[in-house]
Amino acid sequence: MIFVDTSILIDYSKDNIEIEEQLFQDYSINSIVQLELLAGSFNKRELKKLNIILDKCQLLEIDQDIMDLSVKLMNRYGLSHNMGVYDSIIASTCLIYDLPLWTHNKKDFKFLEIELL
Repeated sequence: MIFVDTSILIDYSKDNIEIEEQLFQDYSINSIVQLELLAGSFNKRELKKLNIILDKCQLLEIDQDIMDLSVKLMNRYGLSHNMGVYDSIIASTCLIYDLPLWTHNKKDFKFLEIELL
């Protein structure tokens, strides 16, 4: 299983990268990725397309352990590494579920113990 960051799904939705359909069964997201992707839609047609993409991925629950770790990451890296709220929740999800992160924004996560793809 691989956690897929919003940047990858944006590129996929714009046909900038190709992902084989059968690989989606191995991809996971959380509600933060869902919200980030949907917030970028311009119209109902694009919103429908994005929801089809999101439905292909396994949705991981954001529980209290993930939120507690997100707070710790924000306290530790928020000022020093400019870590944002959404990135802290994405990173915490990867750490709690022990998943690699596929992202184009490796600089946002390189200081953490997460395998970056």
